[in-house]
Amino acid sequence: MPLIVLGVFVLLAIVVALGAVKIVPQGREVTVERFGRYTRTLKPGISILTPFIEGVGKRINMMEQVLEVPRQEVITKDNVTVQVDAIVFIQVMDAAAAAYRVTNLDFAITQLTMTNLRTVVGNMELDEVLSQRDHINSRLLEVIDAATNPWGVKVARIEIKDLQPPPDITNAMARQMKAERERRAVITEADGEKQSAITVAEGQKQSAILQAEGRREAAFRDAEARERSAQAEAKATELVSTAIAKGDVNAINYFIAQKYVEAFGKLAESPQQKTVIVPAEMSALVGSIAGVTELVKTAQAEQPPIPPQARSGGGRRGGGGSGPAVPPTSAS
Repeated sequence: MPLIVLGVFVLLAIVVALGAVKIVPQGREVTVERFGRYTRTLKPGISILTPFIEGVGKRINMMEQVLEVPRQEVITKDNVTVQVDAIVFIQVMDAAAAAYRVTNLDFAITQLTMTNLRTVVGNMELDEVLSQRDHINSRLLEVIDAATNPWGVKVARIEIKDLQPPPDITNAMARQMKAERERRAVITEADGEKQSAITVAEGQKQSAILQAEGRREAAFRDAEARERSAQAEAKATELVSTAIAKGDVNAINYFIAQKYVEAFGKLAESPQQKTVIVPAEMSALVGSIAGVTELVKTAQAEQPPIPPQARSGGGRRGGGGSGPAVPPTSAS
């Protein structure tokens, strides 16, 4: 009998000892209660409790957790109903506060996120809601992190998962996007045509400038040629006047014959002239030519005689001096 009692006491001692030893896994923390009152928090590892006095209170997950915020309908500032859902990343920093300051931590954070999400989205228009998700996330993170701080929780991130406007709004947005893309295409095409027209105009401008410079150069050359022709004409007139002053009538015949031949040549070269009328008095032209011949002979007679050596050396150079002279013919 005493052995049985001793065995019972030994077994009871072993059970009590095993109950007093607590092993906390990594990423978890355990609160310790003494007669129902929180006393301390057990960290990961092995710990020993006072039998029959201390007990395990709450087991808290200290790792980062992800909470899903259910989809809900939210009315925007411009009275458009959109469906919004989100996810929240949280991490418990104080196990005692998370265990004893809020009954259901996950449910409390989810409901807090939903209400603040309606508040933030309700103060924005639809275009802002669709284009400023980062702004919505930042405002939600600031508000909810401040609200959950007494609970010993750190809100790391809040992300909007999906935003779904009504189908009619979605179709209107699609048409608007299509119209905007078509407008950009028209603007791009118009800009291309504008640049092309500018390039063509620049080319025409440069071409006109080069043509004007060419005409100016040609006009300058023509003026120079006319000036030289006028100088030659004045020189010829001066020579003829000198010859007339000396009493040489052949110079007058030469001058008249030259003008006569030029006028007759222009008459024959006219593109609208089909018939050329030859003057009946051709003897006047013949007389003028005879006067020119006499003037040439007179000019040759007035030249100084060529020395014999020069004559022998340049006889071949003289050319047609051995031909018969044309007898002068008086102008009728």
